[in-house]
Amino acid sequence: MTAHPRLIAGLDAALRLLRNACLLVGSLCLVVLIASFGWLVFGRYVLNTTPTWVEQLSLLLVGYITFLGAAAGIHDDGHLGVSFVRDGFGPRVSSVLRCISDLIMAGFGIVMFSASAELARFGWSSQLPMLHLPEGMRAVPAAICGLLATLFCGTRALRRMLGQMPSTDPFLPEKI
Repeated sequence: MTAHPRLIAGLDAALRLLRNACLLVGSLCLVVLIASFGWLVFGRYVLNTTPTWVEQLSLLLVGYITFLGAAAGIHDDGHLGVSFVRDGFGPRVSSVLRCISDLIMAGFGIVMFSASAELARFGWSSQLPMLHLPEGMRAVPAAICGLLATLFCGTRALRRMLGQMPSTDPFLPEKI
């Protein structure tokens, strides 16, 4: 069974766009984090007054940087893993094990999304100290990462089952 090449190309482009959006937002969060720490140092040593909101903002931003970066890593199949056992088998068994790994990761993403979305919903009514933002915003990046992990790994598992892999991704083989 083969899928239409335009459909596959469109799917690859959409997934790359999501990955790039994760990297862009994570990078912007990193810039804001660095700028806020610059302001913290300036305020403490030049103005002799410490901005107290920097700690809360940095805790929030680190979550976004971490989870969005992790989602991009999952797309690239560049996340940590012990692959020497899987790669020690022949190509057919290795391919099956990669597919099983992708399905397990997609399942984990579903659980992560569900639990994080519930946590965000639960904390939305309380406020982050000094930032006056909903506490649930701390769980939003984990929910996004879970959803994207499910999408990226589920799509990759389906592509493996169909015998088609993205041809533009340097981390993945073109054919199984």
